[in-house]
Amino acid sequence: MDLTVGLVSAFVALGLRFGSQTTEPYNRGHLWLTIALPFAWLAALTLNRAYETRYLFVGNDEYARVVRSGLALLTTLAVVALAFDFRLARGYMIIAMPMMIVIGVGMRYLVRQRLHRSWACGDRLHRVILVGHAHAVGEMTRRLRRERYHGLGVVGACLPYQEAAAGTWHTGPPLPPVLGTFEDVATAVSHAGADTVVVLSCPEIAGATLRRLGWQLERDDVDLIVASTLVDVAGDRTTIRPVDGLPMLHVEHPRLKGGRRFVKAVFDRVSALLLLLLASPLMLVIALLVRLAPGARGPVIFRQERVGRNGRLFVIYKFRTMYTDAEERLAQLLHRNEHDGELFKIRDDPRVTRFGHRLRRFSLDELPQLVNVVKGDMSLVGPRPPLAREVANYPPDMRRRLVVKPGLTGLWQVSGRSDLSWEESIRLDLSYVENWSLTMDLTILLRTVGAVVRSSGAY
Repeated sequence: MDLTVGLVSAFVALGLRFGSQTTEPYNRGHLWLTIALPFAWLAALTLNRAYETRYLFVGNDEYARVVRSGLALLTTLAVVALAFDFRLARGYMIIAMPMMIVIGVGMRYLVRQRLHRSWACGDRLHRVILVGHAHAVGEMTRRLRRERYHGLGVVGACLPYQEAAAGTWHTGPPLPPVLGTFEDVATAVSHAGADTVVVLSCPEIAGATLRRLGWQLERDDVDLIVASTLVDVAGDRTTIRPVDGLPMLHVEHPRLKGGRRFVKAVFDRVSALLLLLLASPLMLVIALLVRLAPGARGPVIFRQERVGRNGRLFVIYKFRTMYTDAEERLAQLLHRNEHDGELFKIRDDPRVTRFGHRLRRFSLDELPQLVNVVKGDMSLVGPRPPLAREVANYPPDMRRRLVVKPGLTGLWQVSGRSDLSWEESIRLDLSYVENWSLTMDLTILLRTVGAVVRSSGAY
């Protein structure tokens, strides 16, 4: 696929830059460059470890390595051209390299989505044996079955002798078939036809025991995964440094300040201003329709006080989607709440106007929040902006969400929105705060387009 992307990008750039003059003697150097460029692209991807299985199909690192490969190849070509006095056409490179990077990332995204759909249907999953205590095994089984996009399908478990002998006493999340004890892992792998073993945190399997288990699995080329007790810590924040033969896992603090945050602030405001200018005709039409909607007279813009970074209050802007007496009718509808936690959500909210339902379906009611981003109250990507009454009931851990600006979109919004539980939405927001990066922001913005088209959880 990458070779095809390189060929197409190189020949399109050659045709657009030189046209019918491609075969002229002074342009033949670029013809040879066009033939060699796809193979140089493959070499750059290989050197940037873009084909290592641990980076494929999961996470943002796969896309970041494609971008870094393109930038490294562009830099290398510029240096080589300067060293050998080759007049490299800037127009050619301006077309070829961005096209190669964008299409390369896009094709990998499409392949990933196709594979994730297969995994969601239970196809092509890695066959996994979980090793650990019953409660941890049940919890991990629940997570892996809920998040099939990791490609791990649990086919069995190995428990401590006491728990395996106790039979069905376990009252936590449902367990997969118990195939033996900690001493029977290799036999269980052979019996179940598994290709992966996941060892959960437990004191019985550590040090020399884990090493011997690795030796047993190595003979049959079975992958060994050790599940860390760290919660929602991205891989780029962890580094393994050996100390006298003992691997020490160093965890870096979240990047909440510094140059990258300044870049994020500039990117947010400039992008929001451009989007605001582009969307202004659509916003004018929506404003007119909100004003003229039958039986829904009232202000076009809905204003509400929300809690921003470090607990600072600000006024959020939205197109009005409810009748003007919505707040007064809230108390009458509390018993119909379909959401747990602090959120109030019902699918057929009678306070929402007919036109408001259409706006909410495609999140068009949130377009005025671009003004909040330009003002600096919000970011393009971040946690959901909460109400003051929600924050008042937050436990201490949840207040961690307030160390960054709330976002127009975020992990919560692109992962199901109102279809998610309160606990899951908070976990996603905290995960974003702890592991923020510019690459993650760009990925969430791209995923937002798909979430809006699907209208998942929008009501």
